[in-house]
Amino acid sequence: MKNSIKVERAKKNITQAQLADLVKVSRQTINAIELGKYNLSTILALKIAHVFDQSIHEIFELEEADWES
Repeated sequence: MKNSIKVERAKKNITQAQLADLVKVSRQTINAIELGKYNLSTILALKIAHVFDQSIHEIFELEEADWES
């Protein structure tokens, strides 16, 4: 799954650690999500979208491979 978290963080000028604090996860979790190495929960996706005042669909996008798993 692709995401635009890094871009959205840059727009708001917040670090991975700051975002992690806002959504109550570790900085390492945010890093893994940004790299596409972590399948996050719906609740966490909603929290991240809320921080950026965006819809989930604006932050996260399924890739072709996601339909095959």
